[in-house]
Amino acid sequence: MIVVKTKEEIEIMRQSALVVSKTLGMLAKEIKPGVTTLQLDKMAEEFIRAQGAVPGFLGLYDCPSTLLCSVNEAVVHGLPTNTPLKNGDIVSVDCGALMNGFYGDHAYTFEIGEVLPETKKLIEVTKESLYVGIRELKVGNRVGDVGYAIQKYCENHGYGVVRELVGHGLGRKMHEDPEMPNYGKRGRGKKFIEGMVVAIEPMINGGTHRVKQLKDGWTIVTLDGKPSVHFEHDIAIVDGKPELLSTFAYVHEALDIKSDEENEFRNQFTVNS
Repeated sequence: MIVVKTKEEIEIMRQSALVVSKTLGMLAKEIKPGVTTLQLDKMAEEFIRAQGAVPGFLGLYDCPSTLLCSVNEAVVHGLPTNTPLKNGDIVSVDCGALMNGFYGDHAYTFEIGEVLPETKKLIEVTKESLYVGIRELKVGNRVGDVGYAIQKYCENHGYGVVRELVGHGLGRKMHEDPEMPNYGKRGRGKKFIEGMVVAIEPMINGGTHRVKQLKDGWTIVTLDGKPSVHFEHDIAIVDGKPELLSTFAYVHEALDIKSDEENEFRNQFTVNS
């Protein structure tokens, strides 16, 4: 069942999402060669608690960490480790926070030093596909419209779209209806209505779409060992169209990235909120 949010609840959710946005921005300054994902995990937990929130992943489904850090061929759900990040790696950092009864949940893929040009292109296309999908999140469209748009965009670049893992509704629970696949057919699936809040999260592989789970019971990796990229935003349908609750502005500020990619989905947010 889809749980529709009031405008007041959406504003509360915006604050939860911004805790995650600020956490990712803080981490952006720390992610460099020699740092371990366990160190990042500790930083994130301390930062989230200092914002008056609690880590959204820690303990959820018995998750042992605040962050899920997926390096190189890891797609998602990578557990933090003591292995130092090195030049040329990529790491997808997925983070959640619970505040005032609502969750925020989004992710960003970071480059460590100088990455291969083909990896940089995969990152670029995956990030672009996130906004391609978000444009389809409007009253009257359906789940399949978002999935189709992401799938078509990424497959046209020769990449594999993961099937086993999907985006989701978001609210008082981390995972609500509807499921939001990154593949699909236009006009299929549940219809979008005013007040829906979802997390759209393309998980795109540099080669095959096929994946497997490691023995740790969490980490999902590409079957062919090629890199995978993950970006995620929280979005509400407000006045019939998509409005971002999360932002990459704090990451962009930390990394000195100039971008206007979020402007069309932003009604009232500024980076200093």
